[in-house]
Amino acid sequence: MFRLFDMLGRSSAVRALDDALRASGVHPLMVPEPVKLTVIQLNKKWGNDRGQDAAFAEAAALLAYCMLGHAQFAENNSAEEAERADTRIEIALDDGDTLDAKLILLALHSGLISPEIADRIDLDDL
Repeated sequence: MFRLFDMLGRSSAVRALDDALRASGVHPLMVPEPVKLTVIQLNKKWGNDRGQDAAFAEAAALLAYCMLGHAQFAENNSAEEAERADTRIEIALDDGDTLDAKLILLALHSGLISPEIADRIDLDDL
């Protein structure tokens, strides 16, 4: 089966997000293309003053944490990075309408979220 990206080539944004996912410990093939495109759109909508690579690195780290859970994320990155992602989740659950909250909901609704992280989420908070 032909994929549209195979015929036209992948965009630089998708390639940059793939690199950020890899760096966070998640193989890009584990993340469906619609999820990647949504992450890109969310980053555009919520506009960061940082560059694209930095914004994707932060989004990929949170998405990887949601997918892998604390222990596996810490194993692939570091305990400090795992604690930072855990703090980001706590803040997002408290604040609600933030980019991080949208990324957590994306992981939840796309079925990519680990059971450990899913158990912490009260959808009424988001």
